[in-house]
Amino acid sequence: MKRREFITLVGGAAAAWPVAARAQQAERMRRIGVLVPAAADDPVWQARLGAFLQGLALLGWTIGRNVHIDTRWGTPNAAELRRQAAEMAALAPDVILAAGHSSAAPLLQATRTLPIVFVLVQDAVAAGLVDSLARPGGNATGFMNYEYNLAAKYLELLKEIAPRVTRVAIIRNAAHPAGVAQFGALQNAARSLGVETSPVGVRDAREIERSVEAFARLPNGGLVVTQTANFYRDLIIAVAGRHKLPAVYGLRYDVAGGGLISYGPDIVDQFRQAGGYIDRILKGEKPADLPVQAPTKYQLVLNLKTAKALGLEVPATLLARADEVIE
Repeated sequence: MKRREFITLVGGAAAAWPVAARAQQAERMRRIGVLVPAAADDPVWQARLGAFLQGLALLGWTIGRNVHIDTRWGTPNAAELRRQAAEMAALAPDVILAAGHSSAAPLLQATRTLPIVFVLVQDAVAAGLVDSLARPGGNATGFMNYEYNLAAKYLELLKEIAPRVTRVAIIRNAAHPAGVAQFGALQNAARSLGVETSPVGVRDAREIERSVEAFARLPNGGLVVTQTANFYRDLIIAVAGRHKLPAVYGLRYDVAGGGLISYGPDIVDQFRQAGGYIDRILKGEKPADLPVQAPTKYQLVLNLKTAKALGLEVPATLLARADEVIE
């Protein structure tokens, strides 16, 4: 072989090495774990995880080609979620998506090394999931779905759509860290608006029905349903309708399910963004260096059918501001 031909051959092979190496790396099978505190046939959660998979696909991750996803569908039962979190950690995936505080907390008890990206967490610092929002510091980061300064907004919306409301029952999970903090924030906001507040717990369906029934015996009442009470969403919507109580919720799907009005972040979009964080972690970044993201996109949703059933006339100004009106 002539010297010039040898140099050309070696040079061509050297140029091809990075391409081959990149192709091999791109096709490496990565593993993502997903822990969800809901049933597998829940259409709301199916839409959220669909957005997450879409976010991954847009970044080049294809199930069966370069990524394998192991999903665990759980229940709100804390003991069951702890068991599933331990099983997930034992599988040692490259990264885990934790849906909600109820999934993130047991996962962090099960592992302090595997990367975790959470969604639907309300106060990551107070819950002990991260050291700070800007610098999480550990093996978890993600997206919050609530800011406590929204407390006044919920009460203002309730007063706007039902001006006679002077008493508000706040439905929250007192065993959830965010449930306690939310109630405090709503109490403070209520004082400035001249509204009386009452707590309603969600230990079981009977407690909700009994407490709301007792609250509804006096006039001019309304409800604020915090996101920590979402497991009993259908029951709360039914009880609110039965007792003719106007209620404000935190998420769009509450209103799509028959609730009156909601104001809150676009959760589906946050699941799509979570795909971006997982992509960055799979490519070498660490959760400790990825800041926890606060909501940036909010939705105001109204259900006119529910308003009519409650005998409420929705102000034109409120209709004009709504991102979505369900009729």
